[in-house]
Amino acid sequence: MQPTRLMHGGRFLLIDLGAPHRMLSWAVLRGGLVEGRTVAWCHVADDELAPPVDPQSFLEARLREAGCADAVGLMTGAALDAYVELERAAAGVEVRCVATVGLENALRAGDPVGVDGAAPHAGTINVLCRASVPLRDEALLEALALAAEARTLAVLEAGIRSRQSGRPASGTGTDCLVVAAPCGAAKVEYAGKHTVVGHLIGAAVGDAVAEGVRAWLARNGAHPRAAAVVP
Repeated sequence: MQPTRLMHGGRFLLIDLGAPHRMLSWAVLRGGLVEGRTVAWCHVADDELAPPVDPQSFLEARLREAGCADAVGLMTGAALDAYVELERAAAGVEVRCVATVGLENALRAGDPVGVDGAAPHAGTINVLCRASVPLRDEALLEALALAAEARTLAVLEAGIRSRQSGRPASGTGTDCLVVAAPCGAAKVEYAGKHTVVGHLIGAAVGDAVAEGVRAWLARNGAHPRAAAVVP
């Protein structure tokens, strides 16, 4: 695997993958299926994204100022100095994960949209999961689904509750996950639970998010809950 360089300073967390990678995500900047080598987190406060601010334009300007305008760009209110980085390896395959966790915006899939007009809290779960082997498009899609499943399991197993409904949360309202694999001709076709790379993706993301959740709870002292619990 190409060496990864991780840099944290000020409001940014930057990961240089060391070589061009194919990345799949729904990131605010350069989402979708793209080629690149840098992923950037930008720390934001709730009031920085209040209407009429356009989040994409805001982030684009911040990353341009930081000299990484070509990065896949993520935003979060979570503490960037509490990032989790870990690696899992087996059978000659390696998966590395970097995650930041904030739970102020914890929600459950299927919760109703808020009706009070307030902007969501900026706390979120952001994950970069990088495999050491090239992946075909369908394997990248499967890897992203598996990473999301592992994220959700970590949140559920920690007993986090939705701020909106009070039911068990499955993530936050603004989570973003990025999966990355090196460019190359010999691409792996599948990345499900019965494959080595799928096993490692699930383990790395699940363990990283679980560690981030534990750290968030230790700093904040309690599980985030809705004001009124709805059965």
